[in-house]
Amino acid sequence: MTKKHTYKIKELFISVLLIVSFFVISSCETNETQTVATFTELVMADEFDTDGAPNSTIWGYDIGTGQNGWGNNELQYYTDRTENVTVQNGVLIITAKQEQFEQSSYTSARLLTKGKFEQTYGRFEARIRLPYGQGIWPAFWLLGDDSNGTEVWPQIGEIDIMEYLGNEPSKIFGTVHGPGYSAGESISKSYILDNDRFDTGFHIFGIEWGPDYINFYVDDVLYNQITPEDVPGEWVFNQGPFYIILNVAVGGELPGAPNAETVFPQTMLVDYVRVYNRSN
Repeated sequence: MTKKHTYKIKELFISVLLIVSFFVISSCETNETQTVATFTELVMADEFDTDGAPNSTIWGYDIGTGQNGWGNNELQYYTDRTENVTVQNGVLIITAKQEQFEQSSYTSARLLTKGKFEQTYGRFEARIRLPYGQGIWPAFWLLGDDSNGTEVWPQIGEIDIMEYLGNEPSKIFGTVHGPGYSAGESISKSYILDNDRFDTGFHIFGIEWGPDYINFYVDDVLYNQITPEDVPGEWVFNQGPFYIILNVAVGGELPGAPNAETVFPQTMLVDYVRVYNRSN
């Protein structure tokens, strides 16, 4: 089967999902490939071509709530159940549901490559179709290795390749966090689609990262560059490997809680995740 035919199957499957969710809207697709501006040596790729659970050699899970020591007063309980995370027809599906589970009112999933795939520098990108609605907070991001617990956030560093609030479906933002610029002092910039929404089609979110810069991309647009001169504290993005996280949060300090207009379930669809080495 050709890649072109594979993508047609994926788009048909996604349309069925949207109909089931009672949300039907015209789709505006982007190109399925993106020119890599600098880095071309592919070192990791998950195309999600095998149905079932995500590839366990690449992905693990955070299970539980923010009371486990991470999170931002969010409302969901993260699970590894197929109801919240599965691969079907070439797409990773992370589903946020409204349900009572382990004393939480919502469930979702948070996947990470910690201990399985970590890298310093390079290009990290994913092709994603985002969910929508007040209180929905998906992200594609990187965290620095904590050296077996000897270092903690924000000293380990955080690169948010894509964050998005479901009540602002035309805007995403890219952010870095580190010592002296954590939480409210983070360095961030948004990118806004013209006459389009991130929940109606796939888009490619990526960074290209070197020792003294991080470039942020949406599709083929470079919309921000962050360098050591841009941060008010220590530049910690040259100190060791980072791992990947994909999640859909519900509620929390940034988006606020869902409201009566928020439709559940909500799904984030990931076509692929690819990482390139900084070889030149």
